[in-house]
Amino acid sequence: MFAATPTPRPALARRAGYGAAVRLDLVPSLDPAAYSYSHEVRVRFSETDAMGIVHHSRYLPYLEEARVEYLRAIDHPYDALRAEGVDIAVLEAAVQYRQPLRFDEVVRVHLVLGAATRTTFQIAYLLTVGQQVRATAVTVHGCVTAAGRPVRLPEWLARFTE
Repeated sequence: MFAATPTPRPALARRAGYGAAVRLDLVPSLDPAAYSYSHEVRVRFSETDAMGIVHHSRYLPYLEEARVEYLRAIDHPYDALRAEGVDIAVLEAAVQYRQPLRFDEVVRVHLVLGAATRTTFQIAYLLTVGQQVRATAVTVHGCVTAAGRPVRLPEWLARFTE
């Protein structure tokens, strides 16, 4: 169902200098057809610098907005998930900036769920303006209780990652 290709990246973990291995192992597709969902975001003036280019820190909120809307679209809104005693924490995020986003552009954030374990899952993203690829990203999420303890993926979520 998803075209994000798992790729082992042990060298990345060593280069990053982390004690534990990096969990990111999806390579986002550059083909919008490979994604199961998309959400539009219009670039606001407050997100840009003096040249009208979106600051790199503003990409993560675009990804979050798309994730939250995706959950709503599949009839599992985030507040209902929290009511079940599950939170979804972002464990890792990586963005590859290909072309800048600019003020007032309409950005389509495509996403697809990818690799999963008992308690974590990954999402691949493609950000486009028209037919132009502007960025790709991957986030790794862990399911946790309100106290921050790991908990299994809800059954419905595990089905979406298969």
